[in-house]
Amino acid sequence: QVQVVESGGGLVQAGGSLRLSCAASGSMFSIFRMGWYRQAPGKQRELVAAITRGGNTNYADSVKGRFTISGDNTKNTVSLQMNSLKPEDTAVYYCYAYDSITGRGYWGQGTQVTVSS
Repeated sequence: QVQVVESGGGLVQAGGSLRLSCAASGSMFSIFRMGWYRQAPGKQRELVAAITRGGNTNYADSVKGRFTISGDNTKNTVSLQMNSLKPEDTAVYYCYAYDSITGRGYWGQGTQVTVSS
């Protein structure tokens, strides 16, 4: 069984910052990629940022220059530093971990981020 647990969401004013953290634990063989997705009310879940074991990152265009993803391979953890937050960043943020050996992906329960204008 694999557990993915997020923390760090909350309420912040526009222009502020938040840091999300995520840890994956349990019966994993090789976490190749971890990332953050978000889902706003009435919208589809979308990729925000992801990082591979080799350190390659990719970001949604809407967050480039404002968000930074980082990870620790030894601990299977990933963080998302979010700066210059905008009201449109309001969503539930989900952490995702992909095990390249089993081909399975694992989701966290989500953490709410609310940016007030």
